[in-house]
Amino acid sequence: MCEVFAGQDPGRYRAVNRSVRIGGHSTSIQLEAAFWVLIDEIAASQNFSTSRFLSTLHDEALEINGSVSNFASLLRTSCLIYLMSKAQNPAQPPEFHIIAAE
Repeated sequence: MCEVFAGQDPGRYRAVNRSVRIGGHSTSIQLEAAFWVLIDEIAASQNFSTSRFLSTLHDEALEINGSVSNFASLLRTSCLIYLMSKAQNPAQPPEFHIIAAE
């Protein structure tokens, strides 16, 4: 069973840094390449650029929770939510409600 996971392409878990602007500040986010693929897909599904999606997600998390202590972890778990939603209903793309745009 572990062969499925252990034998994956190392490029999928290679660390990738991206420079983004969040809250008017430039910052760098490091995630595994596979997560960036999903984040790009999620952003496109919302008709957002990846930068705009990240900024919107950060702003909404800040508004809802009062702080964002580990944005990279928030992004990884957001990818998991996205994949779980797709798995539950593969015929219909996941829909997410963007509140910051209202």
